[in-house]
Amino acid sequence: MQTLFDLPAFSSINLATVEVGLDAILSENRRQLQELLALDAPDWENFARPMQAMEMAVEDYFSPISHLNGVQNSDQLRDVYQRCIAKLTDYSSELGQNEKLCNQYKKLAESAAFADYSPAQQQWVRHALRDFHLAGVDLPEGKKARFKVIEARLAELSQQFSNNLLDATGAWSKQIDNAAELAGLPDSALAMLAQKAQQKSYSGYLLTLDFPVYQAVITYAENRSLREEIYHAYMTRASDQGPQAGEFDNSHIMVEILQLRAEQAELLGMAHYAEYSLTEKMADDVDQVTGFLLDLAEKSLPFAEKEKQVLQQYAQEAFAIEELAPWDVAFVSERYRQAHYQLSQEALRPYFPLPKVLDGLFAIVERLYGIGIREQQDVDVYHDDVQFYQINRGGETVAGFYLDVFARDKKRGGAWMADCRSRWLRPDNSEQLPVAFLSCNFRPPTGEQPALLSHDEVLTLFHEFGHGLHHMLTEENVAGVSGIANVEWDAVELPSQFMENWCWEEEALALISGHYETGEPLPKDMLDNMLAAKNFNAGLMMLRQIEFALFDMVLHSLNHIEKAEQIQEVLDQVRDKVAVIEPPDVVRFQHGFGHIFAGGYAAGYYSYKWAEVLSADAFSFFEKTGIFNEATGKAFLEQILQKGSARPAVDSFRSFAGREPDSNALLKQSGLL
Repeated sequence: MQTLFDLPAFSSINLATVEVGLDAILSENRRQLQELLALDAPDWENFARPMQAMEMAVEDYFSPISHLNGVQNSDQLRDVYQRCIAKLTDYSSELGQNEKLCNQYKKLAESAAFADYSPAQQQWVRHALRDFHLAGVDLPEGKKARFKVIEARLAELSQQFSNNLLDATGAWSKQIDNAAELAGLPDSALAMLAQKAQQKSYSGYLLTLDFPVYQAVITYAENRSLREEIYHAYMTRASDQGPQAGEFDNSHIMVEILQLRAEQAELLGMAHYAEYSLTEKMADDVDQVTGFLLDLAEKSLPFAEKEKQVLQQYAQEAFAIEELAPWDVAFVSERYRQAHYQLSQEALRPYFPLPKVLDGLFAIVERLYGIGIREQQDVDVYHDDVQFYQINRGGETVAGFYLDVFARDKKRGGAWMADCRSRWLRPDNSEQLPVAFLSCNFRPPTGEQPALLSHDEVLTLFHEFGHGLHHMLTEENVAGVSGIANVEWDAVELPSQFMENWCWEEEALALISGHYETGEPLPKDMLDNMLAAKNFNAGLMMLRQIEFALFDMVLHSLNHIEKAEQIQEVLDQVRDKVAVIEPPDVVRFQHGFGHIFAGGYAAGYYSYKWAEVLSADAFSFFEKTGIFNEATGKAFLEQILQKGSARPAVDSFRSFAGREPDSNALLKQSGLL
């Protein structure tokens, strides 16, 4: 099979030999490293490019294995992945703590030729020198060894956290024969539950903790006790509470992770892990982040309080619910939205069939950035649900992506973009094209009906595609600088949140919506109601995200966590400051907070809000010039999407906007100012 890309051969992956293949690559890299360390005068050609080739050899080999671990998990893959991660962590620490290697980079930085390097090349060297310090290269041997042990253990614990959450999600189910118990659920949701039951050879309907199921029940089920039951099951996953109490418990894993992170920071002479994390971000320090979040909270709180009162009053009047509970909020909000805005997420679904949404999304980015997207059929994919697309610009293919959007067993929840291939210039001057993995967890098609998305799911798809564009449209060709590589974590959400804006614009909605049976466009009254309800509960949603971000930052500013109860205390203290809807005591949100315990967001969850300010401000330029203004789209492409990490993100924003970011942009966009 011929493709325009160097793509993984998924059908040829043999789990039994994955580890052997990785060993061979690492062994060859170690051999090459000795040659590079012996160079008296390292330069870009004899040192930098071979180092990048070594890095890319590992990334290209392991990225498909890592992806499969998230989308097609199995006991065998889990074991193989865990052993490989241990070897990769050891290898990474070995490089990061190699003083001779660090000195070779210093020679590059101090050479006369450095001034003539491109900005991307210079940044590659600077990033490396920063990373050597963060890996403990300056430490005495004993502390180096301890730092390396910590890195290995943290990698192991993060994977255990993910495994427990995946297993806990899969362990709970509830079979229901009587459809009356599911009153309120729309036909499409009932079809999904019936399909799940059939797949497991059950009669009736099967409820699980897969997010599309949970969301459908918590939003539409009139049966309050059923909503409460699934809420408790979902919000106690992988914890000491709930239906699987203690079985997949992440309590001790979280404690050990926090202790090791604190020790890591201490070894490097830092006050706490939050300081360590912020070394690689736009924000200067913890005070700046917490001040930013508390300012947003203070301005949002009056709106959130009023929103809660409105929901509470409606719950009493319409459903005789005396006290609004967390498992009532989504249900009452949806019914209120239907009653006061004549709008239902479920009523919108027929107008957002996945094929139409994709066609419209592609048309939008084509108009914005002058690219074309078309499906490529002859690609070796890892599941029947997966599609592959290539991106063309100016008559040339520039990137590709795998699209995997449906929820299924053994696939982790949420939505994400991951690198499959990075853009870089190989030592032979051939260019590797960037390829992305784009994953979501939407309801699959049922029967003859295509997958129908809620508007919230359309937002999710656009969000992840924004990440993908950032990775795929880069013009930089230095590995480790192109695409999203080494972009500050609190700026990396800018392109993704930015893309969501088109989901609210009438001109763009005309491209992404059309009734799946008739092709009829989204009716004007539904569009008007949708736009009127855009900022419905905006205060509550803002405070929810601020709660998560503050909890994360405060937690990682502490060095004395010894038991899981202390983690809960931190969360309770944060909620006392910013939450207006308090969950019951048994809820263990933190046990499923994979972003900070198994992802890259430790002391960085605030990045969503930080980058949302940037994205709201960036979009304000399109609001002024037109949402498809060619010059504005070209400026965003050239100054932000194409630059990778060749310069600081704030410089890229300034180059686009011609000024500093406006901190009130997000509040204005959310109707909270």
